[in-house]
Amino acid sequence: MALSLIVFDCDGVLLESVDAKTKAFGQAAEPLGAEARDRLLLYHALHGGVSRREKFAWLYREVFHREITPEEMEDLCARFVTSALDNVLNAPLVPGIMDVLERWHGRVPLYVCSGTPQAELESVLERRGLARYFTGICGTPPAKAELLKGIVRKERIDPADAVMVGDAPTDSDAAEAAETLFYGRGAFFENASCPHGPDLLGLNAWLEELAAGKD
Repeated sequence: MALSLIVFDCDGVLLESVDAKTKAFGQAAEPLGAEARDRLLLYHALHGGVSRREKFAWLYREVFHREITPEEMEDLCARFVTSALDNVLNAPLVPGIMDVLERWHGRVPLYVCSGTPQAELESVLERRGLARYFTGICGTPPAKAELLKGIVRKERIDPADAVMVGDAPTDSDAAEAAETLFYGRGAFFENASCPHGPDLLGLNAWLEELAAGKD
């Protein structure tokens, strides 16, 4: 095989921003009551890569037993963005990510594939000085699996020559749907069969083995 494409999630893969967004979900839902807040936080923990709009829609269906109105959706999203943005902009980088970006930039196309809305994702990566490393930055909509499939099609490569790097089940599910390889970051993948690590300090060695054609 050859290594022809590397795709990264953002929160928890590029930036240590998962906690910042978790806190922001709690703050956004706080006016809806403790039950709504706690159930949203649990849903968020189990569905890390799902877009915020899907999470808020789920919250209203499950807790309030009705569909969320457009006004309620926009209010929740606005509260979430206000709470999250400063934390994300100040979040540290995931250990090892800069070495990965520096080593592979210019060798193979690098993309971001995230559940964060497109414009917001581009703004954060630009302001953090990371946008220059990527051939493409892809946020929602559509869902992550469709984003990843689209990236593979755009690059016109065999999916088996692409790697998705993620920290949530949504990322590994997207890789499975797109038929790419997958590298897991973080505690969720500790007992998984896929290659993984607590950070990205071991990612370069694994990628070099792929590039050299080793299984």
